[in-house]
Amino acid sequence: MARIISIDYGLKRTGLAVTDPLKIIATGLITVSSKELIPYLKDYFSKELVELIIIGEPKNWDDSDTHATPLVKKCIKDLEKNFPGIPIKKVDERFTSKMAKDSMLEMGLKKKDRRNKALVDEIAATIMLQEYMRSLL
Repeated sequence: MARIISIDYGLKRTGLAVTDPLKIIATGLITVSSKELIPYLKDYFSKELVELIIIGEPKNWDDSDTHATPLVKKCIKDLEKNFPGIPIKKVDERFTSKMAKDSMLEMGLKKKDRRNKALVDEIAATIMLQEYMRSLL
């Protein structure tokens, strides 16, 4: 069975999350340097079957583009070029970083750990994936 992978793309870092093969649970996978995203995914896809890529689309409160939107659009083009057989779906990522930080606080992580931006990105990707899976129910 194929997985779904979630991407929280950023200028420096990209958080990734993935479903289990039965698409029941979303778990954080890793945070990679954004420059290493495509090579990492090529390696990952050579080992795991993935049927869908979801990627966070940055938008302002009024649905206008943010400063990060062009970066995500370029990433989507790179994904389409490198993985033409895997569909890509954009999802709203407006609240994911805040939700990730709140989750870290609720988990009782120390302040030092909550400042770990790589962990925030990975948790944000996981939240996006959980929300996407919930929307399918």
